[in-house]
Amino acid sequence: MADPTEENGFPEGPESLVEVVEPEVMAPESDLGEVGGEVGAPSASDLGIELPAEPEEATAVLLGEVAAARQLRDQHLDDLQRVAADFENFRKRVQRDQSEMTAQATRRVVEAMLPTLDSFEAAAAHAPQTDGEEKLLAGLMGTKQQLMEVLAKEGLEVVPSVGQPFDPQVHEAISISGEGAEQVVESELRKGYRLGERVLRPALVALSAGDTSQADAGEPQDEL
Repeated sequence: MADPTEENGFPEGPESLVEVVEPEVMAPESDLGEVGGEVGAPSASDLGIELPAEPEEATAVLLGEVAAARQLRDQHLDDLQRVAADFENFRKRVQRDQSEMTAQATRRVVEAMLPTLDSFEAAAAHAPQTDGEEKLLAGLMGTKQQLMEVLAKEGLEVVPSVGQPFDPQVHEAISISGEGAEQVVESELRKGYRLGERVLRPALVALSAGDTSQADAGEPQDEL
């Protein structure tokens, strides 16, 4: 009977079979570096650097390459920092512009509501004559209160006037009575409003003038 290994073309013997099944695997030459035999270490030619044969000259060339690489690195770092600073300034400018646009839109809406508030104030100054008028006035004042609460959340404030010292920044005087250096708001003809730090409309007021120092001097002194 013929040997099966010979019919299939295999060499005779089990040792020969092992050699065929387990061939020797060689690492590709590209994975071996030329410097120190380390795997993956680039050579000077891989980096595009031509080194002289003399060690001192080769060292000088390598030091020059390192210095040039560091200078290029610093330039790139400066460019990145400049780009980051420009982007941060751009982001802040966009946020500032968005905040300003929102504030302008809010100011326009609130200013458009001032005549409506004046109408509510005029209605409040009217004394009701009947029960129907009294109920109607109560409903109007409730609506006004709700509207003022909504506008207050947007930063609207009423300018203090009656009893306050005259302030030309927030008060517009139409008359003055009396003589003296001290000017105080005696009555208010139209309310003034402030939105945040901005005065939307000064209060329309009438002033009374007097000398506080003279009034104090005219008061009787307590006896000791």
